[in-house]
Amino acid sequence: MQNVLITGIGSGIGEALARAYLEQGYQVYAIGRTFPKVLDAHPHFFFFPYNLNNTFMIKETIKDFVKDHYFELAILNAGILGDIQTLQHTELTHIKEVMELNVWANKELIDTLAAFATVKQIVGISSGAAVNGSKGWGAYSLSKSGLNMLLNVYAKELPNIHFTALAPGVIKTPMVQHIIDDVDDITFPSAKKLKEGRIQTPEEAAKLLIHTFPKLLDYESGSFLDVRTMD
Repeated sequence: MQNVLITGIGSGIGEALARAYLEQGYQVYAIGRTFPKVLDAHPHFFFFPYNLNNTFMIKETIKDFVKDHYFELAILNAGILGDIQTLQHTELTHIKEVMELNVWANKELIDTLAAFATVKQIVGISSGAAVNGSKGWGAYSLSKSGLNMLLNVYAKELPNIHFTALAPGVIKTPMVQHIIDDVDDITFPSAKKLKEGRIQTPEEAAKLLIHTFPKLLDYESGSFLDVRTMD
């Protein structure tokens, strides 16, 4: 039975991926703050409760959960949007909070997996915001571009693991719903573009991603790819 590791599975795409992999017969190892009740009774679902913002304790806390396991795939999905506002009006402490989860938690997870487990493939869930400099998205864009480079560097340093930063398209998650409901699309035109574009359900996105993940192995390790522009 194959193992997959997923972070950030409390809702949205993380939960949908966990359910889809379990339906396909995988064992799912999950790390996150919120336990998805729908998976409570599943015999092949293993959950480790942890707030990944606490980066200084990740390695010591998580190592026994992953130790000596072989993971076909690790999906680094946990992340936060942060506030949509201009960089000039964004406190540095807030940017650091976004970077902590979106970048540094993933560094610690990769180091832990490399030291204590065997992993064939690591995919970091990135975003088009990593390459599109849109007004108001400063903290998030900086963090996702940082994630892309983090995985690119690890691809050279850990050649036995295949790394990809993958933009999954727009998915109806609490993060996206916040943009739809609360962000002024006149002040921030990118929000208007998001609202008018295609928004996938988590189930649709999970199906597409599970189909896409094996294809990533055909690309150079460390690449940044977008499901919307892949063949």
